Amino acid sequence: MCAEHDGRADRGPSVVTRRALRTTLSACVSFFVCLYALDRPVAATYALFAAVSMAALSHIPGTGRQRAAVMVRATPAAWLLLTIGTYLAIRTWTAVVGMLLIGFALAFVAAAGPRAAGAAPGLQLLYILPCFPPYAPDTLVERLAGATFGLLLLVLAEVFVLPEEPGPTYRQVAARAADTAARCAAELGRAPYTLCAASAETARAAGESLRPFRTDGADRPAGPGLRERALAHVGLAARTLLGRMANLPPAPPEPPPPDRPPEVAEAEVLSAVARAVTETSAVLDGGADTTEAADALRRVRKEAASAAEREPPTTVARGRRRAAVLEVADAAVALTTAAELAVRGRHARKPAGADAGRFWYAGQLAPRLWWHRMAGHAGPRSVYFQNAVRISLALAAARTIAGVDSLPHGFWAMLAVLSLTRTTASQTRATVRVAITGTLLGALVTGVLLALIGSHTTIYAIALPFVMLTAFRVGPVKGVGWAQGMFTLVVAFVFAQLAPVTWQLAEVRILDVIIGSLIGVVFGVLAWPRGAQRELHRAVALLLTREAETVERTTAAVVEGGPGQAPDDQPLQHALIMAESAFAQHQSEPRTTEEPTTDWHAAMMTGHHVLWGSRRLVVRGGPAVGPDNGARLDGRAAGVAGRMREAAGRAGADPAARKVPETADVPDPPSAPPPGGPTGDDPPGVSSPRFFAALVWLDSLTVDVDRITAPDHPSGSSGSSGASRPSGPA
Repeated sequence: MCAEHDGRADRGPSVVTRRALRTTLSACVSFFVCLYALDRPVAATYALFAAVSMAALSHIPGTGRQRAAVMVRATPAAWLLLTIGTYLAIRTWTAVVGMLLIGFALAFVAAAGPRAAGAAPGLQLLYILPCFPPYAPDTLVERLAGATFGLLLLVLAEVFVLPEEPGPTYRQVAARAADTAARCAAELGRAPYTLCAASAETARAAGESLRPFRTDGADRPAGPGLRERALAHVGLAARTLLGRMANLPPAPPEPPPPDRPPEVAEAEVLSAVARAVTETSAVLDGGADTTEAADALRRVRKEAASAAEREPPTTVARGRRRAAVLEVADAAVALTTAAELAVRGRHARKPAGADAGRFWYAGQLAPRLWWHRMAGHAGPRSVYFQNAVRISLALAAARTIAGVDSLPHGFWAMLAVLSLTRTTASQTRATVRVAITGTLLGALVTGVLLALIGSHTTIYAIALPFVMLTAFRVGPVKGVGWAQGMFTLVVAFVFAQLAPVTWQLAEVRILDVIIGSLIGVVFGVLAWPRGAQRELHRAVALLLTREAETVERTTAAVVEGGPGQAPDDQPLQHALIMAESAFAQHQSEPRTTEEPTTDWHAAMMTGHHVLWGSRRLVVRGGPAVGPDNGARLDGRAAGVAGRMREAAGRAGADPAARKVPETADVPDPPSAPPPGGPTGDDPPGVSSPRFFAALVWLDSLTVDVDRITAPDHPSGSSGSSGASRPSGPA
C-alpha cells in the first residue's frame, strides 16, 4: 500500500527496515495503550491508522527528522480533516461531495513539491477513515485524541529510533558548484585566458551535480516558497555560469591595441566574478554574511558594458569574446542575487532594474507565491490537475457505492482506490492484477488463521507487531501483491481485537479490494488513460514552439533597436512549467516501447536558456544593428527557430507543430560555430555590443537544439542530456 513516488534510493532494504520498525513501534504502542490500558477502542483505532497512514501510505521523502517536521506541520490539517469527515459522514450525499472536493484539494497540493505530495495520501486516508460507520460525532474528541497520540509517537520514533545520516543538501551542493566556478573564473582571468581541459570537465561535472533529480526529494528546491524558488534559481544560475565558462571562446590571436589590451579589461571582469562567486559559496555554506564582492561585480560589469559601448569591436571574434565574458558576468550576478534571496528570504535586498523581472518573487508573501503556483496548474493540461481529478472522482464513486449499497467495511474499498490507482490505465491494470492476487492469497491465509485462533484476542495482540513489521518490511521491497496480502493479515488482526470476527472478514476484505480496484481501473481508463506520457509529448512540443517564437521576437527587437523594456514572456514561462511538471510525473511511470526522438530534459534546459537570454537582450535595449548585421541575425534566428519547430514536430504531440514547413532553404548556422578568430564574414564597419550578445546567444542555442534531437541522447532520464552548455535561470 505504498504511495507512488519518484524516489529510488529510499527503497533500499536498510531504509525500508528502519521505517518498518518505526511504523510498527508507533502504531502498536499507541494501539495497545489506548485499547488495553485506557479501554478506548475508538481512540485505539484512530491512533493506529493515523500512524500507518502517515508512515506507510504516505511517502514523505528525507531522513526521519525531515519526515517528522513535515508530520508536525501536517497535524493541524489532520485534525481539520478528521473533524470535517466526522460531520459530513452522517449523510451519504454530503460525504460524497466532501470526498470529491477534499479529495481533489489534497491530491492537487502535490503541485507544491515532493514533501506536500508525499504527505497527501496519508491525509486522504485520515479524511476517509471517519466517513464510514459508526457515524458518531459525539466521539470526535476521542478520535482526535487517538490520532494525535498515534502521530506523536510516530514523530518521536522518526526522530529517535535508528536515525539516518542526512545527505548533502541542495544548498551544500550549490556551494560546492559555486566554489568550482570561482576557481574556473580565476583561471580564466590569467593568461592564456582560457580553461584547460581538466578544468572544463570539472566545470561540466559540477553543473551536472546540480540537476534537481540528483537530490533527495526532501532537499529538492521544488516548493512554491521564496527561499525554495531562489534556491532553484541558484542551481540554474550556477549551471549557466559553469557552462558559459567551459565554452568561453578563446582570446583572438590578433595583436591588441597598445593603450589597453581588451584581455586586461576582460580579466578584470573575470577576477571580479571569481571574488563574488567565492563570497557566494561562503554565503550558501553559512560561513559569510556579506555582499561586498557581489556589489563590486555589479559595478565592474556595468563599467565593462559601458566600455564596450564606447569601444565597439572591429571583428566578430573580438565581439564574441567580449559578449561571452559579459554573459559570464551576468550569470554570476544572477547567482549572487539568487543566493542572497535563498539564504535571507524576505530580508534580502529586493533586486532592481533588469533583475526585478527575473526575481519577481523577491519580497512576495507566502500566500501569494502559493497562489501563483496553484493557479499555474489549474487547468486540464497540468498533470497535477489531471491526477487530482482522477483520484477525487474515483474516491467519490467508491464512497457513493459504499453508502448506497451499505458495503461492509467500505473503508477498505476506498483504501484500495487510494493505494492502487496509478497515473496511467495500463499501470493501474497491472497493479490491480497483482494486488487482487496478493489479496486473495492473503485472505485465504487470514481466513484459516481466524478460524483456528477464534476469539483468543491475546494471540492476535502478540502476533500483531510481528505481522505488521513483516508487512511493512516486505511490501515495499517485494511489491504491491505482497503489500496487499500482508496488509490483509494486519487489518484482520487489528479488527479481531476490537470486536469478535469470523473467517468471513477475509471474504469482505476481498470484496472491498475488488470493488475499489475496479473503480480505480474505470477512472484510470476514462480520465487521461496514458498519464503523463502523452502530455509530455504535447507539453514539450508546445514548449519548443514557444521557444521558437521567443527567439524570433527577441531577435527582431535587437535588429530594430530601441529602448529597453520588459518582455512579454508569460506564454513561454507557462509552457515551461507545464513541461517540467509532465517530465517530473513521467519519471515515475513505466516507459513505453517507442523509441524517443526528443531529449526531454535538454528541451526544458533550452527553455530556461531562451527565457533568460531573451529577457537580458530585450531589457538591455540599444541601437539598431544595421541592415547587413540585421540580415545575419535574422538568418541565424530563422535557422534556430526552424530547428526548434522541427524538434516540436518530432515530439509528436502538437498537430500544429507537424505542419511546420521545411527549413532547408533557411540560412542555418553550423552545429558548432567557431569559438573565436576571424570567420571570413566579419561585419562591415562598427557594430553594437548588443549585436554580438545576440549572436553568442543564438550560437549557444544552436548547440542546445542539436542536443535535443541527438541520436545518442539518453532518452530523457533524470540525468539526461549530458549538457555541455547548461541552461540559464528562469
